[in-house]
Amino acid sequence: MAEQSGAKALPDAAPARVDTRELSGSPPRKPFPILILAISLPIVLLDQATKLFVQAHMALYQSIAVIPNYFDITYTLNPGAAFSMLADAPAWLRLAFLLSMSTIMSIVLLVLIVRSDRVNIYSLAFAIVLGGAVGNLIDRAMRSGHVIDFLRAHYYDLNYPIFNVADSAVTIGVTLIILASFFGSDDAPKSLR
Repeated sequence: MAEQSGAKALPDAAPARVDTRELSGSPPRKPFPILILAISLPIVLLDQATKLFVQAHMALYQSIAVIPNYFDITYTLNPGAAFSMLADAPAWLRLAFLLSMSTIMSIVLLVLIVRSDRVNIYSLAFAIVLGGAVGNLIDRAMRSGHVIDFLRAHYYDLNYPIFNVADSAVTIGVTLIILASFFGSDDAPKSLR
């Protein structure tokens, strides 16, 4: 007769599968809301606030020296693109061209940001450029194609074109993209490789 043991047999010990989503919390979030809310939106708000302030407190073409012979606040209306390009084109053509190009650029940048898997130098730069593009697009749409420019950097009579916060954001964003491209960042989106 076989002896009966009071011990229970252990079940086969199969390796437990671990759901990595449980360990890390939730699936990784897309950076789109972070980039738009933390980068693009503040740039648009700062750009519009500074333009409205200058418009409300200064007369057109008035200039206030901040650092004499180097930096002034000078209220101007720019009918053209960057550095007054297209300023001499017919108003309807200039407005149609600049509004359509700004809109297309904003849509393309939004798509690039939405398709980003994580925050990197490129997605950050796209968000900065988007903030600047939308800031100037708002001006063009609300001011008959004109953009308020007010930052004047100069050395005595040698002038750099007058610009605004949105122009600065576009310049900074594009510079980041160029530097990252030259210095071989592996974070480049597939569309830029």
